[in-house]
Amino acid sequence: MSTTRTTRLRRAAAVAALAAAGVLAAAGAASAHVTVHPQTYAKGATDGLLTFRVPNEEDTAATTKVQIFLPTDHPLLGVLVSPRDGWTAEVTNTELKTPVKTDDGTITEAVSEITWTGGRITAGQYEDFDVAFGQLPDDTDQLAFKALQTYSDGKVTRWIEEAASGDAEPENPAPVVTLTAGGAGAGAKDPDGATAAAAGKSGASASTASTASASDASGSGGDSTARGLAAAGLAAAVLGLAAAAFAVVRTRPNRSRPE
Repeated sequence: MSTTRTTRLRRAAAVAALAAAGVLAAAGAASAHVTVHPQTYAKGATDGLLTFRVPNEEDTAATTKVQIFLPTDHPLLGVLVSPRDGWTAEVTNTELKTPVKTDDGTITEAVSEITWTGGRITAGQYEDFDVAFGQLPDDTDQLAFKALQTYSDGKVTRWIEEAASGDAEPENPAPVVTLTAGGAGAGAKDPDGATAAAAGKSGASASTASTASASDASGSGGDSTARGLAAAGLAAAVLGLAAAAFAVVRTRPNRSRPE
């Protein structure tokens, strides 16, 4: 077998392996985002629950502070924070530029920021932070909740980027809830008056930090895509290596077996 042919085969195998590694790395990064659940609610939904899932994406530092910023141009009314073992929540209210009129009167201020401190989310773990609301706005199609994640080594990851329509997901996307026409999305009231999201969360807020793989940490619909890409990358690498090995065997000269 010539030196040139051997070199080409080795390069092909290396490229296949690197491609698979790149796909796996991208899948892992995509699944480590701070996310909000459910990701769809009905416009104007009442008495519901939002869960912010915060995975730790650092191997050598723990998450020690989480800040969630609520929109004030389309405010959530009647916000309440569920207690979380080991964490202390600080709620900041802001005066609204445009007061909101309700059946109970005019609302002039709303929660604009919630900060959790005192706890630790270590490598391979995530934490769920529950926030209840009295009413969602009905004059917008989505709500973006910008988030800051602070680590024990001082690093701050800013989950604040919003993708424009049709654009690819940004590197550090802000958690987003899509608002649909009344009754069409999660959180719309059922005949008994209870929201689907609140019913689905019964007992969930009592759980503590849980160990999870990076692909499970986000809990978003993007996990399936990430796992699919990872599987495709591995398959490509295996096929590339197999092809290279087969070519090497085919090009070896035939030798007589010892008697």
